[in-house]
Amino acid sequence: MLRVALADDHAVVRTGYRRLLELEDGINVVAEFGDGESAYQWLLANPADVVILDLSMPGRGGLATLERLRKRLPRLRIMVFTMHEDAAMAAQALHLGATGYVTKSSPPETLVEAVRELRDGGHPLSPGIADAVRTRDGAQAPHARLSPREFDIFLLLAEGIGLDTIAEQRCLSGKTVANYQTTIRNKTGLGNALEMHRYAHRHGLLQALPLTA
Repeated sequence: MLRVALADDHAVVRTGYRRLLELEDGINVVAEFGDGESAYQWLLANPADVVILDLSMPGRGGLATLERLRKRLPRLRIMVFTMHEDAAMAAQALHLGATGYVTKSSPPETLVEAVRELRDGGHPLSPGIADAVRTRDGAQAPHARLSPREFDIFLLLAEGIGLDTIAEQRCLSGKTVANYQTTIRNKTGLGNALEMHRYAHRHGLLQALPLTA
């Protein structure tokens, strides 16, 4: 029996996909979580074979959770299940050790097929993501030059979150976050949070959130 955990901050999404997965023979959804920290702490203490992980979650966020899980639980299969269809976002997740990457725009049965593929030792990717990752187009975008940690902080800055809040959420010092902000600006050429927001929205990296100039 394949033991699957779900981590997504939308309860309706978790409920729907839990029911869908449990219709499949040989799959048992053993836990579900609304944030990355709860998932991380539970997985450290309880057995699971696969975690299906959203990237847009409160607290540390999906990329940070992915990085921590990979370091502590190297045999855990981690499948990103997200609204983000950008090739650079997928490349960041795969670089951090995601075993698969499936977008929420895929048909519902795609998730079940991806879990089957994981069970068989595969690395499922949504067709559009697979094509994009194989090309060099996504790699040429400025945000593709960022390290995984820089990329994570870039997304928070783009959402209009302040440096102190980012430092608290990511367990970093304010000075460290400020240094990351400087590096991000230098690498992307984006001078402030509003420019980052517009850029990230244009590239499909986050949901549109209103910012004032």
